[in-house]
Amino acid sequence: MDHRDFFGRVAERSGLSREEAADLSRATLELLGDRLSATEAQHLAFELPEPLRESVHVSDSIQRLGFREFVVLIGKRTGLTEEEARGGIRAVLLTLRDAVPDETFDHAMSQLPAEFQQAAE
Repeated sequence: MDHRDFFGRVAERSGLSREEAADLSRATLELLGDRLSATEAQHLAFELPEPLRESVHVSDSIQRLGFREFVVLIGKRTGLTEEEARGGIRAVLLTLRDAVPDETFDHAMSQLPAEFQQAAE
C-alpha cells in the first residue's frame, strides 16, 4: 500500500476529505510514535510507505496518554471536532492494521492502553 492508498482508505473510512485524512494520518502516526518504545516506533515506521515513515516520531521517552486525551490532541492539531477526530483515529488504526504486518501492528498496540486496541477492532 502506498501513501496515497493509505490516505484514501482513511478518507473512505472516516468520511473526511483526502486532505483532512492525510493531515489526520500524519498527526496520528506522530503521536502514536510518542507513545511507543523507540524500538517499536522504528519497526512501525519501517513498515509504512516512505512518506509516512517520517511521520512516526521516535523518542527515548514514552508519553502516557489515554485515548480521550489522544483524541483531544489530534482534534487540536488538525482542527477536527472530537467526534471527527475519534472516528478519524479509528480509521487510521484500521488502515494501519491493513498496511503493516500483523506482528508489527500487534506489538505496537500492546504498548497502548486498551482503548486504542478497541478502536482498531
